[in-house]
Amino acid sequence: MELLRVSGIGKKEKDVFTIKNISFTQQPFQKIAIAGETGSGKTTLLKMIAGLLQPDEGEIIFEQNKVRGPLYQLIPGHNGIAYLSQHFELRNNYRVHEILSYANELSANTAFHIYKICRIDHLLDRRTDQLSGGERQRIALARLLIGSPRLLLLDEPFSNLDILHKNIIRSVINDVNMQLGISCIMVSHDAPDALSWADTILVLKEGKLIQYSSPEEIYYHPLNEYCAGLFGEYNLVDPENAMVIQQAPGNLPFGKKMLVRPERFFVRKSGAGLKGTIQNKWFMGSYYTLAVAAGEQVLNIKTTDHTFSCGEEVCLSLQDTAAWYV
Repeated sequence: MELLRVSGIGKKEKDVFTIKNISFTQQPFQKIAIAGETGSGKTTLLKMIAGLLQPDEGEIIFEQNKVRGPLYQLIPGHNGIAYLSQHFELRNNYRVHEILSYANELSANTAFHIYKICRIDHLLDRRTDQLSGGERQRIALARLLIGSPRLLLLDEPFSNLDILHKNIIRSVINDVNMQLGISCIMVSHDAPDALSWADTILVLKEGKLIQYSSPEEIYYHPLNEYCAGLFGEYNLVDPENAMVIQQAPGNLPFGKKMLVRPERFFVRKSGAGLKGTIQNKWFMGSYYTLAVAAGEQVLNIKTTDHTFSCGEEVCLSLQDTAAWYV
């Protein structure tokens, strides 16, 4: 049975659609990420799903019941759907346990289990004005979870966090899904987090859904350059170089360019393949990035081999499945 069905959703702003004809479904426990450039409509879509904004067309069905927006109910929102905004607020000059007690509908033991999942059980006696941004975020999340939602909507949960608090909230979100069995939809600008976390990714551009697939499919087989760029570095290989790499002259899709992720190249000191010269080399921690000049273009290559040097000639090749055309 579907948890959520979004059908033909549209939203206007000054008579212009900012969200247009978006449809998708979510199964129980499925994790969906929404990606897109700033202004593509991600937050607007999330707020409509939460019942906080009224769609101008289409409908949203949650647990077989229509989600009603602010035009149809006095208090916006839906009891089974929790929305954590980027701009969450906590009252100042309160103890954390006071803030949480006002929203709690659970037994003390069940609530404390949620506090442990959110990594805030040690903060319950702290005053709200003594908390870091990451701690305040997890308390705001716990306050939502003690309302027993079945769907959690997260709007940019990793933004403005240092690496320590980012890793903590990443673990918390995973535990919310795994231990509490709550389905999640997350908006994120962070490509590694979306790719590693989501079961399915929706890519929005100018309010339209342009790709809806698994993380692997979107990363390796993006619909276009826009989708490719949202999820990391890529190379668009000139047709002349593509024919050499593929070793299949005249057998390339007409009017399209070969798209290759930097880590998909085989780079060797000799052998068959596209010849190039290393112009630059950067140490990136767990790998090196090489800028390789090949003909009229420069390709970015990732490798774990530390023995390559600037000015050295190399040969580039690909696995049969490594190339994609856009």
